[in-house]
Amino acid sequence: MIIEKSSEWADGLTKRLEGIEPWDNWTFYNMSYHIAQNNLITEFTGLQSPKYLTNLKPLEHQLKVAETVIERMNGKAILADEVGLGKTIEAGLILKEYLVRGLVKKALILAPASLINQWVEELHYKFYIPAVAYKKNTPLEHCEVVVLSMDTAKKSPHRELIFAQDYDMIIIDEAHKLKNHKTKIYEFVQSLKKKFCLLLTATPVQNDVFELFNLISLLKPGHLGNYETFQSAFSASKHDLEHDDYLKELVNQVMVRNRRQDTGIEWTNRQVNIIPIQFTAEEKEVYELILDLKNISPVFSGAFSMITLQKEMCSSKEATFLTLNKMRQNCTSLEENNSVEYVMQKLMALDINSKAEKALEIVSKAQDKVIIFTEYKASQAYLQWFLHTKGITSVLFNGKFNKNKRDYMKHLFKEHAQVLIATESGGEGINLQFCHHVINYDLPWNPMKLEQRIGRVHRLGQEHDVHIYNLAIDNTIEIDILQLLYKKIDVFEKVVGDLDDILSAFKQTI
Repeated sequence: MIIEKSSEWADGLTKRLEGIEPWDNWTFYNMSYHIAQNNLITEFTGLQSPKYLTNLKPLEHQLKVAETVIERMNGKAILADEVGLGKTIEAGLILKEYLVRGLVKKALILAPASLINQWVEELHYKFYIPAVAYKKNTPLEHCEVVVLSMDTAKKSPHRELIFAQDYDMIIIDEAHKLKNHKTKIYEFVQSLKKKFCLLLTATPVQNDVFELFNLISLLKPGHLGNYETFQSAFSASKHDLEHDDYLKELVNQVMVRNRRQDTGIEWTNRQVNIIPIQFTAEEKEVYELILDLKNISPVFSGAFSMITLQKEMCSSKEATFLTLNKMRQNCTSLEENNSVEYVMQKLMALDINSKAEKALEIVSKAQDKVIIFTEYKASQAYLQWFLHTKGITSVLFNGKFNKNKRDYMKHLFKEHAQVLIATESGGEGINLQFCHHVINYDLPWNPMKLEQRIGRVHRLGQEHDVHIYNLAIDNTIEIDILQLLYKKIDVFEKVVGDLDDILSAFKQTI
């Protein structure tokens, strides 16, 4: 192929300078004028971006969120819609609007590693935004919109490369991971320049009200005063506060929250129940023996150690055995070692798991897809074996799986298995609308983890009522967990707003 320089432009310029050809062309000028006129944004109110999004039909509440954040909150907001209402779509609309208006040139999106590809795909295909998934050698200076994981962003040399850029907008997905102001990721985000900033989380308060204070302080430092002022003004403790109406008003100045019932969409119902379980006499004996260990050995006197063992005993003997065996290695006397050995022998002699039996009963009655959430991998493995012995097919899902394996497990669950047994990682980043039964086999201390779990199935696209079964063993630590969960839910509703049922349709007397 021969490449030659063209002289047309030079010849044309010479002819115009000599008056042989005119300098302008009315037809071309008129076309250019109309193009410029069409691209003008004559007023700031209203959204311009939807007319450019042929692959997306935003819902009314999503458009309203975008307008509110841009027109009233100056592009700094917590997007706190309930799980499944499309916070990613809302963030995409806001980003697209600022790009169209020329107010944003470069944007940084931080998300959990498992959601990176999902963000990139949605921005490409729904919003025509050429986002790049960050990799080790990605030239940030040449990327207008980059998506990377929080864990990567906070580490050297990546953090230094990010600080060297001049980002106009920061978007943080699953922003509740920033609840602790002492973590590296919190300090990293705090150090970022934030002309516009969106924090996405359905659960801005998970355990206590100070988590919300930390999020808002990231977004608008000083909006709630400093820590001491906030604590004093609202008589705030972890699970209680005063002047909650005034606090809610301040929060609503920086937070947008839609509930399912506010969207105008007809949602299926949640059928939520607490299922009480009784230990067998043998299980109860072992539970009491574990409690007695704190009086036998200082190894078991720590509150955290004893709470862990009690929770594990309410889950499975397999999970309990692993912890007991590890702790036994720290026993310093023969008497202590023998006491632990005796408990372990009694533990492994158990031939019935009352909670697993109840889960089996629920699965058998459902005759449908069921998700079981447990907090322990040992319990996860046990449950799969137990269900297999009863002729029930299941697949596992946990945080150790990479994206391909996660997608494959989801496929197996949808097409072949009746049960998916998930650890806490299954509570984020996976959509399972084809399932409508959720068993919370182990209760977390954090009520928002329950909401995240339920949100995997009760979201846009769900066509059936969703059945939630919260299992709790009487006269054990699980009753204490229930009481604390209700307290935390009360704090959430005082500050953020009403919450869909996650424990039961009414507060039961425990």
